[in-house]
Amino acid sequence: MPAIEVLHFTKKYNAFTAVDDFNFTVEPGEVLGLVGPNGAGKTTTLRALAGIHPPTDGQIRIAGLDVQQEAVEAKRRLAFFPDEPRLFDYLTVEEHLQFVAGIYGVKDYRPKVEPLLEEMELLDKRKALPAELSRGMKQKLMIACGFIHDPQVLIFDEPLTGLDPIAIRRMKDSIARRAQTGAAIVLSSHLLYLVEELCDTVAIIQSGKRIAYGRIDDVKWKISRGGDVTLEEAFLRITTGEAAPQ
Repeated sequence: MPAIEVLHFTKKYNAFTAVDDFNFTVEPGEVLGLVGPNGAGKTTTLRALAGIHPPTDGQIRIAGLDVQQEAVEAKRRLAFFPDEPRLFDYLTVEEHLQFVAGIYGVKDYRPKVEPLLEEMELLDKRKALPAELSRGMKQKLMIACGFIHDPQVLIFDEPLTGLDPIAIRRMKDSIARRAQTGAAIVLSSHLLYLVEELCDTVAIIQSGKRIAYGRIDDVKWKISRGGDVTLEEAFLRITTGEAAPQ
């Protein structure tokens, strides 16, 4: 059973259709890259996956659970990482992890705290408040909080924003490790080299419609008509109309 199922997802805001009849699935251990120009409907889709924006039509299932009809149970199985960290002003780094663990009912969370702080390079900031952290450190804290309950589904919106080159490498390793242990991941980024490096499949969305979807090498081959191109080159061809939708 797919860990994520997006079935004929449509989202309208009054007369404006932000996403129109979008379909894709993500299996356990698979990383899907969701890419498209600004305003294409990526963030709307990610927020719908997280149960924040209800579909106007269609269905979204997380681990077989409808995110609207079985919202609490579905959300227990996922973690959503928006492009802007949202933290509590008066909780320290360590207290954030304790608080989130409590929300998700993680009974024996303490052995997880130290490894997560080390993985995210926050050991020496464990007593710091968010105001004392850089943008990149806030990003890493938000992601550590999302990892504390070992979710089956991870949803990333621009996960590398604010990170330095060393932190980018470590974050890519962290994401890859979660996929290797069976998490299903959706990753949206304008950094197409990152998508090509980390993802197994790609869904390209433009003006709310899916215009390409499949294994990355297959999508590149079809768009380039058998040529050897990068994902960035294939993306530019299809979004500028040089290549036909797939």
